[in-house]
Amino acid sequence: MKRDCERARQNASGPAWWVEPGLQAVLAYRLGAWALRQPMWMRILADPLYHVLNFLVKALWGIEISRQARIGPGLYISHFGGITVSSLAVIGANCALAQQVTVGVATAGGRFGAPVIGDDVYIAPGARVFGPIRIGNNVKIGANAVVHRDVPDDAVVALDPGFKILSYRGNRRRAA
Repeated sequence: MKRDCERARQNASGPAWWVEPGLQAVLAYRLGAWALRQPMWMRILADPLYHVLNFLVKALWGIEISRQARIGPGLYISHFGGITVSSLAVIGANCALAQQVTVGVATAGGRFGAPVIGDDVYIAPGARVFGPIRIGNNVKIGANAVVHRDVPDDAVVALDPGFKILSYRGNRRRAA
C-alpha cells in the first residue's frame, strides 16, 4: 500500500492526493486481497468492510478490480470510469491503468485465461487486453488498442491506423 500511495502522491494534480478515485479503488483491492489470506475469524471481520468499500468504488467510480487478481505494488489508476480487471489477471509492479481499460479473460487456441502483465506497463484509455497472453516489462499500450497476443519487453503497441477514409463520394444521393 505504501508504494501505491507514493505513486498517487507523485502523479496527483493537487495536494489532496488521498481522495483520488484510483487510489481509493487500489486500497479497497488491497484490503480485499489481504482479507483472503487471513484466517476465517479475521475474514468474518474484514470482509463486510471490503464488500462495502468495493461496492462504493464500483458505484461511484466505475472501477472493478477483483480481489483474486494478483497485482504488484505501485499500481496507479490515473482516471476513473469503466476499468475492469479480471480475477485471473496478474499485473506487475509500478503499472498504470487509464479509464475504460479492460484486462479480461478469453479463450485463445483452446487455452482459457487472463493476461500476465509485467512491471512498469502503461495501458492507455480504452485499451483492451485479454486472453492467456504475456505482456512484457516496460510496455506502453496505446489508446483503444486491442491486445490479444503476447507483447515483448520494451514494446509500444498502438492501434493502426487510427482511421481510414473508405470513400470520397459523401453520403448524399446524386440526382439521376
